[in-house]
Amino acid sequence: MKVGLIQQAIPANINDAMHLLADSIGDAAGNGAELIVLQELHNTPYFCQVEDVNNFNLAENIPGPSTKYYGTLAKKYNIVLVTSLFEKRAPGLYHNTAVVLDKDGSIAGKYRKMHIPDDPAYYEKFYFTPGDLGFHPIETSIGKLGVLVCWDQWYPEAARLMALQGADLLIYPTAIGWESSDAEEEKKRQLDAWTISQRAHAVANGLPVISVNRVGYEPDASGQTGGITFWGSSFVAGPQGELLAQASNDKPETLIADIDINRSEQVRRWWPFLRDRRIDEYGNLTKRFLE
Repeated sequence: MKVGLIQQAIPANINDAMHLLADSIGDAAGNGAELIVLQELHNTPYFCQVEDVNNFNLAENIPGPSTKYYGTLAKKYNIVLVTSLFEKRAPGLYHNTAVVLDKDGSIAGKYRKMHIPDDPAYYEKFYFTPGDLGFHPIETSIGKLGVLVCWDQWYPEAARLMALQGADLLIYPTAIGWESSDAEEEKKRQLDAWTISQRAHAVANGLPVISVNRVGYEPDASGQTGGITFWGSSFVAGPQGELLAQASNDKPETLIADIDINRSEQVRRWWPFLRDRRIDEYGNLTKRFLE
């Protein structure tokens, strides 16, 4: 399967952002991509740097204008498209939601981000209710997609639950970067940890991983921090954690990579981690902490 990853710097105007993404989607499809993945909250700059009630105006219903727009593109290019939207479920109830559009433009399924961060410049708990759809792969015309979102990528439990339900690959739309005060050594540690953790999910589950991050500098409108420089570095890893393709950390790119879905079967025969799991001894994982 040929996949396309759209790593973009997002303009402030939503229409400009969506047209920019449409052009990139067309380029990726023109280069043979059958599955195309967009970054987290791709329609707008990353508004979670501040707590501002006016930002709730950016949210929309699902189905809604964006699913119609991107569904039309999915049908036009005969692709499966993974989007990431700010969902308005009801007044006062909002989610960070990934929506998968199938080749006919229909909604194949959606996933509401389960792990919600609340750190300086990442004030997501102000905006997003934790997901309530669970960890379930989304069935599409090209296979089962284990779609998760950003902060979920640090949790091995989420990846494992997707794998145990037959996901063919793991997908992470992402928005993560450096704060301006971080030292160069710390920046390297953070980026390395981000990549290593997701490659580890590939190894532990014998599945390919697609991770798509935004790129470029976005200021903090409150002035409390120096803003975020999103570190890009979108990548595709194979089922042994091998890097199949990786974008730069400082410019927009449309990354194209080939994934051999059938390779997972062979890797799992060599490394039968699922066979050797001690499920009879894992009960304590449901506890917050063991005293």
